[in-house]
Amino acid sequence: MAAGTSQLDLFVREALARGQSRPSILAALIEAGWTEQQVRGALEDYAEVDFPVPVPRPRASLSARDAFVYLVLFATLYYTAFHLGSLLFDLINVAFPDAASGRGYEVFGSSMRWSVASLLIAFPIFAFVARQVARDVERNPVKRLSPVRRWLTYLTLYLAAIALICDFTTLVYNLLGGEISIRFALKVLVVAVIAGSVFGYYLHDLRREEQAP
Repeated sequence: MAAGTSQLDLFVREALARGQSRPSILAALIEAGWTEQQVRGALEDYAEVDFPVPVPRPRASLSARDAFVYLVLFATLYYTAFHLGSLLFDLINVAFPDAASGRGYEVFGSSMRWSVASLLIAFPIFAFVARQVARDVERNPVKRLSPVRRWLTYLTLYLAAIALICDFTTLVYNLLGGEISIRFALKVLVVAVIAGSVFGYYLHDLRREEQAP
């Protein structure tokens, strides 16, 4: 596979050097059996500038620092989202207690304190790291293509999508059974808002980066 990719890159470079247009290169390679995604990826390695020879774009490198920063960023995101949901669930349980269980505020007090403590620590770290990452990307735009950033972004989209699917499946299941209450509806809404916000933000961020020159 690596040899094929190298062969494709050499062909694209040679074709651009001979003055062939990008659409014609794309059409020729697709006709030869390459996928459009492979060809576009090879073409994107070279900048569209007026110069006698193809000008390569800078490539994002994988560094231990980047891996550490993005792991902290996304770990604190997951931690914050989980404890925000847990805190809101506890507040809903207190506001709309289950008469059958007989549990009150004192039962949820410990869980609520733990969630508040977690949010007070994790969210500021997430916000600080996110701001530093944004500044770093602004100074060096090629870091938008960091493989660690992309993998963790897609993982986040996957987890958020699974949460939304499970959330709405549970809602439909209870609706079909006629078993729905205010507390249940509010909990479904909490999961939908948190997971939906995360999914929407990172999907928009990913699309913005892919469309960036």
